[in-house]
Amino acid sequence: MNVNKAIIVGRITNDLELKTTTTGREVVSFGVATNRTWKDQSGQKQEKTEYHNIVAWGAQAKTVAQYFVKGQEIYVEGRLETRNWDDEGSGKKMYRTEIVLERFEFGAKPGGYGGGGSAAAAPTPSENKVPEIQYPTEEINPDDIPF
Repeated sequence: MNVNKAIIVGRITNDLELKTTTTGREVVSFGVATNRTWKDQSGQKQEKTEYHNIVAWGAQAKTVAQYFVKGQEIYVEGRLETRNWDDEGSGKKMYRTEIVLERFEFGAKPGGYGGGGSAAAAPTPSENKVPEIQYPTEEINPDDIPF
């Protein structure tokens, strides 16, 4: 039996930019940081941050790029995929391992507001503006909805 599944919950590390391939398919690449804390043998608290490369395609790429922002928490399920290429400058073989997004869920917005944030962390009215939703002009196929 073979299983290729990655599940992480972390915060988005960069602004999201939706791109379109030469074949017309939408793609968005972004980073997610996860933290791990533990106590070492002397009882001192230790913390380590890992950074993960995430790639979303098609309708999911559009949704992620439209609704997520840098610093927001995200739950990601996907498969690990490693791609390689030759570096143009040195000719050296380069590798990048990514999580190809298959499923996601919204988490807390930056600053702890939303998704379980406390009332003490609520933003002021000027910060509480809801972004405008860009509805598609074409007919929506229910099979294309990612959730």
